[in-house]
Formats: sequence, C-alpha cells, structure tokens
Amino acid sequence: MDYAEAKHKYIQAWGTLGSSWGINKAMAQIHALLLISTEALSTEDIMEELKMSRGNVNMNLRALIDWGIVQKEYKIGERKEFFVAGKDIWELARQVSKERRRREIEPIIKVLDQVQSVSGEDDQIKEFKKVTGELKDFSLKVDGVLDKFTKSDQNWFYKLLLKL
Repeated sequence: MDYAEAKHKYIQAWGTLGSSWGINKAMAQIHALLLISTEALSTEDIMEELKMSRGNVNMNLRALIDWGIVQKEYKIGERKEFFVAGKDIWELARQVSKERRRREIEPIIKVLDQVQSVSGEDDQIKEFKKVTGELKDFSLKVDGVLDKFTKSDQNWFYKLLLKL
C-alpha cells in the first residue's frame, strides 16, 4: 500500500470512528489529517486535501479548538491562520475525556439530582426515584473514573488495566 492510499484509508477510518464517538465525520477527518501532518495546515490546505467546503472546514476547526485538541498557529509574514493538533495521544485521550465529562456526564448528573426531588409516594414515583437514583449513582461512578483518568498519568492507567 502506498502512502496516499494508507493516508486516505486512515482519514476515512478516523472519520467513521469519530461518528461512533458522537462527533461528526468531517470534524474527525480534519483532526485525523492534522494528527499526521508534519506541519501546520491552513484552511485552504485542509479544504484541498479533504475536498471540503470552506464553511465546513471553518466550522469544524472552531469545534476542534473548542474541544481543546487543535490550536491555531501563526507564521511570520503570513496572513492566513494555520492549525495543528497535539501529537501526544495520551494527552488527546485525556482532553477528549475531560470534554465529554463536561458536556455529557455533568449535565445528566445535574438533571438526575433535580428529578430526585419529585414528591409523592405512589408506585410510579417510587419506581421513578429508584431508577433515576441508580442512574445517578452509576453516572457519579463514571464521573469519578473520568476525573481520575483526566488527572492521571499513563502509569496509573496501565496499572489499572493490568488489574482488570
């Protein structure tokens, strides 16, 4: 397999994987391209490489920056903005976990905490409180694990995996 074919296959696979993680395919493909690039890329470079529109690239670059996994880079004498992705895969996993925790786990814990105050004693309300209480307990455990993961180093994680 030549480099161009391997690169295309990798970018497509990362895009598909990103969709499974809850981000759109274009966002994941842009991230994949930036991960393997040896230098910072401009919006135009990304548009040309991935055959995407300027609006699509700009919107997804902003989202990647919001996630904290892509940064702008400026080059002296250039008016264009350039973009880079961190190459440390461990740091990438920690940052994505931190963002998913903030965007997904924390809001559901807040809602589950609020709905526990429902009043009444009939069977439906008891079942509601039981199920939402169990969901909250589970969500708090997931939150705790993600918190430890985002604050940990590789050795902690590998030791945990070996224990499992």
